[in-house]
Amino acid sequence: MTTYAYDFDRVIDRRGTWSVQWDGIADRFGVGDLLPFTISDMDFASPPEVLAALRERVEHGVFGYTDWRLGEFREAVRHWYASRYATELDVETLVYAPSVLNQLSQLLRMWTEPGDGVVVHTPTYDGFRKAVTGLGRELRGVPIGDAEALERELARPDTRMLLLCSPHNPTGRVWREHELAHFARLAERHGVAVVSDEIHADMVADGHRHLPWTRFATAGRGRRWAVVTSGTKSFNFPALSGSYGIIGDPDERLAFIRRMETGEGLASPAVLSLTAHIAAYRQGGAWLDDLRSYVAGTMRMLAERLREGLPEVEWTPPEAGYLAWIDLRPLGVDDSALQRELVETEKVAIMPGGVYGTPGFVRLNVGCPREKAERGVDALVRAATRLRTG
Repeated sequence: MTTYAYDFDRVIDRRGTWSVQWDGIADRFGVGDLLPFTISDMDFASPPEVLAALRERVEHGVFGYTDWRLGEFREAVRHWYASRYATELDVETLVYAPSVLNQLSQLLRMWTEPGDGVVVHTPTYDGFRKAVTGLGRELRGVPIGDAEALERELARPDTRMLLLCSPHNPTGRVWREHELAHFARLAERHGVAVVSDEIHADMVADGHRHLPWTRFATAGRGRRWAVVTSGTKSFNFPALSGSYGIIGDPDERLAFIRRMETGEGLASPAVLSLTAHIAAYRQGGAWLDDLRSYVAGTMRMLAERLREGLPEVEWTPPEAGYLAWIDLRPLGVDDSALQRELVETEKVAIMPGGVYGTPGFVRLNVGCPREKAERGVDALVRAATRLRTG
């Protein structure tokens, strides 16, 4: 039995904390009293090292305007990339924004026009769809692994951006080196910008390796590419807000910073987010490694219970993340009927694949104590079994 230095089995009551996953469940599922496995945050407390740093900063008592370029933030990011990804960063290439999706929205405004095409892999994280279509751009989906369709879409004269999710959400796919190199060649050939969302990178499972887009991006002025990411996902402090990006071209980088500071009026970041990032990247590595091991154990449990309860479903744990993307199509179960069973009978909330453009799947968040994850997968098995056997 694996032992951990941190207690991931501890149940923390999140109800009444304004939690989107727990308190906002009725907004999406119509019922409030459900056990949620939905939005991708975790039910674990942030690392004690992060909490200690936050307490110390709060005790200081002054929360005036701050500048993310001062102090330790940029050096902490550089340290993290060097130690985790063997990648050297020039801290001058960094930018800052309230969230990854906020960065994406700014880059869409900078590098595309209404009506332009933005290529994504399908299934597609719903936040991408909302950002792209909400700004009047056309989302152009390409199935993962379909090289011909990818080049065809990138070659269209009005395609302006390739939007990567690396690792991929919702499938948990970790892109291989040859795939990323191929994406880079296609982007160069067809003159499209690349934005790589790498917020799930720290949660890559053992046996797989995340490669930052900085390794594949073409250097030089006029090269439009960006990495957008944050420590909020890995260390579970998204409510503190805060993200950072890497923009290679100095003119594009300056334009982004100017846009944030003037057009968006966001010159001062949330100081507690800076504090949390610095502590996480300097002191949180051991916690993160324990977390990854714990989630891997939960995924093995999930695979075993699916194999026993729904043998037609051939599912293996994802290569990254704590989101289980499960193909239920072999069961021939109607999506709407399954959701009714899950909500009305089992009293659980699990994201339907249609949210990501792929009916027949579900996305089950197991970033939680093992006991809760067991309840979720068992509820899914029972609901699907009743519908399968009719």
